[in-house]
Formats: sequence, C-alpha cells, structure tokens
Amino acid sequence: MSDPHGRRGDDKNAGINRRRWLQALGVAGAAGMAGCTGGDGTDTATDTPTETEGDVMGEDTATPEGEVEIPEVGGTYNTVTSSPVDTLNPLYNTENGAGTLIGYALDMGYTFGPGNEVIPQLYDLTTDDGGKVWTAKVRENLEFGGDYGQVTAEDFVYLVQELHQAEWASTAASSSWPSEVTIEQTGEFEFQIELPSANLLYPQTYDPLLYPIPKELLEPYVAEEDDKGLQENQELLELEFSGNLGAYTLEEWNRSSGQTFSRNEDYYMQEATDINQLFENAPYFETLESRVVQEQASRLGALETGETDYAAVPPERVEEFDSLDNVSVYLIPQPYNEVCVYNMRENGWNAGPGNLFREKKFRQGLGCAVDKQALVEGVFRGYANVEYTWQPRWSTWYPSDAEVPEYGTGDLYGQDAAQSRIQEAIDNVEYDYSYDGQGRLLNPEGDQCTITLYHSAGQNTERSMAEFIAQEFEQNAGIAVEVNAIQGSQFSQEYWQQEVPENADELEWSNGSYNAGPRDKATSANAWDMTVVFGLNTYPLNPLAAEVFFQKDSFYNPYGYYPSWDAATLWEDANNAESTEELNEIFSEIFVNIADDQPMGMLAFPSSRSGYASDIVGPAENFFSGWDFPAWHREE
Repeated sequence: MSDPHGRRGDDKNAGINRRRWLQALGVAGAAGMAGCTGGDGTDTATDTPTETEGDVMGEDTATPEGEVEIPEVGGTYNTVTSSPVDTLNPLYNTENGAGTLIGYALDMGYTFGPGNEVIPQLYDLTTDDGGKVWTAKVRENLEFGGDYGQVTAEDFVYLVQELHQAEWASTAASSSWPSEVTIEQTGEFEFQIELPSANLLYPQTYDPLLYPIPKELLEPYVAEEDDKGLQENQELLELEFSGNLGAYTLEEWNRSSGQTFSRNEDYYMQEATDINQLFENAPYFETLESRVVQEQASRLGALETGETDYAAVPPERVEEFDSLDNVSVYLIPQPYNEVCVYNMRENGWNAGPGNLFREKKFRQGLGCAVDKQALVEGVFRGYANVEYTWQPRWSTWYPSDAEVPEYGTGDLYGQDAAQSRIQEAIDNVEYDYSYDGQGRLLNPEGDQCTITLYHSAGQNTERSMAEFIAQEFEQNAGIAVEVNAIQGSQFSQEYWQQEVPENADELEWSNGSYNAGPRDKATSANAWDMTVVFGLNTYPLNPLAAEVFFQKDSFYNPYGYYPSWDAATLWEDANNAESTEELNEIFSEIFVNIADDQPMGMLAFPSSRSGYASDIVGPAENFFSGWDFPAWHREE
C-alpha cells in the first residue's frame, strides 16, 4: 500500500511534512490510504492510468447488497520488495515502503474510499462551521499493546502538543502542525482542531492524520527533549505497542531479508461492518510475509510461480503476465509522477562554473529536449500518460481550460527548441558557455558539458528511462549524461538530504535535512546533478498539499528550487479560498506557472502495473485500490 502523500520510493511507486511527505515522495506511509495497492508500497509502479477514461475515482464501484459471505481465515499473504527499509518508527519514517509495512500493523486516523469518501478509522473527523474547527471522535474500542491500555483523545492531543509542535522534535509530521493550529481535548474520546482560517479540504491535506502513540511511552522523552532517543526507541521501531490498532502484528523484522506479521484477531475494525461488511472477521490471512528480493527478475519469477501474491510488473511484460492463469495485472492510477529532478544547490551542475539549472530558460530548454510521448510509448509501453504540469489529467483540479505549455511535444520538442532556449540562458550568465559546430554545449574550458543522472539500482524501467533521457539530452541539448545506478536509501541519505550547517540558526531558514538552508549555504554530503530515483506526489485529491515542493523556504526542497513566479502569494490565496470555484481558478494559474517555470523535468504519469495472484480478492482498478486491504482474502 502506498502512501498518497509523499515520495515514491526507490521501487517505482514508491513521499513533505509527513503528511506531505509520506505524502510527498512516492512519500508511502499509511495502510489503506488513497492509492494504496495492498502490495509492499515500494514495489508498485507509479501513477496514473493508461487511459484517462474509466472509473479512476471509483465512483462506479459496485457496493455489495444483502448478506455477504464471510471468507475463511487462513494461509499467508506474500509480498516482495526490492530493498530493505531503514526504520519502522511511525513518528520519523518518510519512506514509502516502510510506511506500507507500518500500515500493516498500525492504522492512521482515516483513509479515503471510492468516490473520495473519507473513511473513519481511528477517529471520525467532521466540521460544522465551514472548515475552521474540526472535531475528531475517537473510537472507543482502541487498545494499545502491553500495559498502555485504552487509546483516548489525550494520546493524540499530547502527541501533537508535546512532539509535533515542539521545536526540539524532528518528527515527520511536525510541519503539519504549525503553532497557529490549535488542538485540544474536549472529551475522553473527542478532540478539536482549530485552523487559522477555514479549509473545507482539510482532511485531504493529510495534515490531521495521526498515528496512535501511547502518551506514557512519549513522556520520558518529552521530559528530556530527547529526539534521538525517541528515534531509537525499540517499542516504536518494532511497533510493540500496536495492540489491536492494525490488521496484523509485527512478529519479526530482519533488516536485510524482510518482515513477518501475524493476524491480529482483535483488530478494532471488525466492529466497522457499517463501512464494509467484510471487516466482520478481518483480516483473513493468518500470516503476512514481506521479503526483500532485490532483483526484478527474481520478483517476477516469484509471481509467476506463486511464491508471492504481489509484484510490480514492468510495462514490457504486462501482456505476458496478464495472460497467465494464476496472475491478474491491474492498472491502478497513482498520484506519483516520473520526474527528472535538477540539483540547483551549490553542489549541483558539475559540468562547469555556476549552476545553469537555476536559469529558467535552461530548464525550459531541457524540457524541450525529451520527447515525452516517445518516453511513454517506448519505456512505459503506453501504460502511462504524458505529464506537463503537477496534476494528472483525470484530476478534478487539472487546468483543462488554461494554456498549459507542453514542453517535450510538438514545436516545444527537438534540437532547435532546446538549444535556442539554452542559448538564451547561457547568454544570461557570467560564464563563457557556448555551442560548437556539432551542437555540443561546451563549458568555459572548451569541454563538452557532462553531468550525472542517478536511478535506482535494480529497477529496469527506471534505468531505461534514465538512458532515454541521457540520449535525448545528448542529441537535442548537446549535453553528455553519465547514467549511474544507486540504492534508493543511499541516494536519500547521501545525496538527497542536506547536511544541516553548524550555523543553522543564523541562516534565513533551516528546516531540517530536506531543506537545511538556502541553496548556497546547505548542500548534501555528495555532489549530484540529476536524479530519477524519486517520483513525487501530485496530490490529485487536494493539490494544496503540493505547496511544499514549490516554496524555496518550505520544509521540503532538497533540490534548491526558487520559483520565478510569486508562488508564496498564490499558494496563500489557494489556502484561503472560500469556494471550489475560487480554488479552481487559483490552481489553474499555479499549474500554468509550474509548467512554464519547469522546476524539474515533469515527464509522465505511469500506471501502477500491479501483478496479483489471480485468487486474491480485493484489488481494483481505481485510485483507491487497497483502502480495504484488511478485507482482502484468497478465493477458495
């Protein structure tokens, strides 16, 4: 299951504030969230459906009527992932795959079901004043494990006030809870959240999503302001406190080989038959096994032979696997895009002096260098849609009535289109870059500009995409590109994240390792030019959450992008909009600006090509597939 809000992981679906980054990077996090596929999260493909038609939002999904036969409990659900995870601590994780694993054992406050319906899990979130004050009613059948007892509203309020809103704590959700948002307990099983201004899409921001964490577990660390100790707490890392709060219980975690979960026979959602009758005796597998299998060929072999119930299927093998009697391939729309990210920080653009990525015209030139339709058809075999701006075309918020510049298509594709814009850019910088008679971009030393492009090791489709981009840049932009494979976790720690400067307090801003300061002051441990390791979340349910990608001082700006348009004002206007019509108008302007500014190479929205054992009942070809994962079962 992938987290709808954050970064796609190193596997191809793989999310910034935890909401916005569990959210952000292909960042998954919570089981049952929109876009969750029921797989391991890291090993799913990426984003949108092959076609923009169809029941993408699940609005035509049939609802069972009458008595529903309750399946037998038994057997094992097997899944595979391409790489191990660094942490299962729900307070600090920002990785898609780890978020999925956490989600097997620990639910979050709510999720979304077909038709964009908010599905209450731990609590029901409602408003009766137009979205300024939200009331959360906590279920009364929630129990922590160990001696922590019943979950109450106090646990959630304490978590927010003493951790997420504390300056000393670096939790992944901290930016979801700025000081101007107030939270207070109003009853044993009720708390209220008051926003500085009304927001009818507040649940869709994912900001009010909370994990249940025992107050007693947190108190010693809060008293000592011990952020590091909390990150290393064994009960959090092993989810020992999860009680009846998830469908499965973590039994074993081998850091290199995988995890074993057992059925939680006391799962609290068994009482939620009003939401889904099949929750009555959920979950229906005695055991859930997640194994690390780094090679794609081995993962596909396991799917073919029935050793796993789920694996991502590369585009060139969709028809082959879908023709197997024991496998069904689902094309599931996802929120994550394929982007070629440019490093605009001081250690980016290593082909010569200065950083040409910072020049808008240069980025536009790179946008003209890549044939997006050829990418979709060649690399993704048509199982994707071209991307021009930060929304899939099936989104309610896509600016269909606006003039969105379509870089990489028609007159905005090819050598002339690319090099004319790059020429404008190099004419605007102090360094003597030039084109030679062979169409090669030369640095001031007279050498062809050569830069690096990183992709995830073991990801064949991602490697093919990187190689295609390299060929296009060479042909159309005159820039040589060295393609390098790297493990996603290594890239995240050593390249994507910055080292926090010792004088962070003196900087204009320093918002953690994903934006440790201005791009001239804060860089990662290692230099890099471009990456396709991560896809990012476009938030088709609520693009307000995407604000973090396009503000220079947000908590999530690893690439050092400074918008040339008045992003701060437009996002503020969007956050204060009082109607859907007003919001649509503002989003339209935002998405046109993003397309024009080319903050990164926005390439494609691939579908999640999810291969399941054909006897697994539950997956669906809509954006919300997996919201009811605890009810999935094996057909007799």
